[in-house]
Amino acid sequence: MHTKQHDIDMGRMLADRVAVITGSGRGIGRAAALLFARLGARVAVSDIDAGPARETVEQIAAEGGEAIACVGDITAPGFPESLLAAAADKWGGLHILVNNAGYTWDGMVAGMSDEQWDRIIDLHLKAPFRMIRAAAPYFVEAAKKEMEAGAPAVARKIVNISSISGVGGNLGQANYSSAKSGVVGLTRTMSKEWARYNVQSNCVAFGLIDTRLTGEKEKGVSVQIDGKKIAVGVPEKVRQGFIQMIPAGRPGTPEEAARAILFFASPLSDYVSGQLLVVGGGLST
Repeated sequence: MHTKQHDIDMGRMLADRVAVITGSGRGIGRAAALLFARLGARVAVSDIDAGPARETVEQIAAEGGEAIACVGDITAPGFPESLLAAAADKWGGLHILVNNAGYTWDGMVAGMSDEQWDRIIDLHLKAPFRMIRAAAPYFVEAAKKEMEAGAPAVARKIVNISSISGVGGNLGQANYSSAKSGVVGLTRTMSKEWARYNVQSNCVAFGLIDTRLTGEKEKGVSVQIDGKKIAVGVPEKVRQGFIQMIPAGRPGTPEEAARAILFFASPLSDYVSGQLLVVGGGLST
């Protein structure tokens, strides 16, 4: 749907939109889910952990919004298809896909295992590809039907999450940096492949955003994957050094990060596609 700027109700700019946000039980994904719901979207909250997913859904419901929890591993066979089907079956369609889920598993190249490389590439690059491929019936086929009926296709959105590490590389993150660089290429390819169906595909590359995954490594935060506990976070000395490099002088908040995602998910970006937005407090690489 081609929307004139003055026709946008800023307080309900996502009304009648159905959004799927991966990794939305915590952090940036949760902040985006809450923000989208406040602006009228119906949100499928996807997370590997049931508790945080339910908490996000409960918060949305408490604020008068609509959401469902879809728990599972986005790298698992069949999960992208079941996730998108759950949202489309519940609300009759799909308009926004945010590929946000992820974590880091760092190590220098000389000591990095194949498992370490493969797991992060699968999570940050292959999973977004599989999510987008699974979205074809809800994005492309739905648009074809709309155009065949003589109406313009409704604007639909792909928002992929990258990182400053994917723009400039980062010490000890060959796997993560490669995946996050690759997702930029995927984003720009989709902006060309599906443009005729009024699908906008864009990418947000975050710098240091305050979440449990970027907190002090010394706090012992970990993720549980396939029975293996993987420590996440950044050594405090390294974290403080990175903060000193940020022109704004501080990390971003999940809420600030969510607003950047919102731009690409909203009618404000209906003629914007194939773009990479760096959100780093003035730090770009």
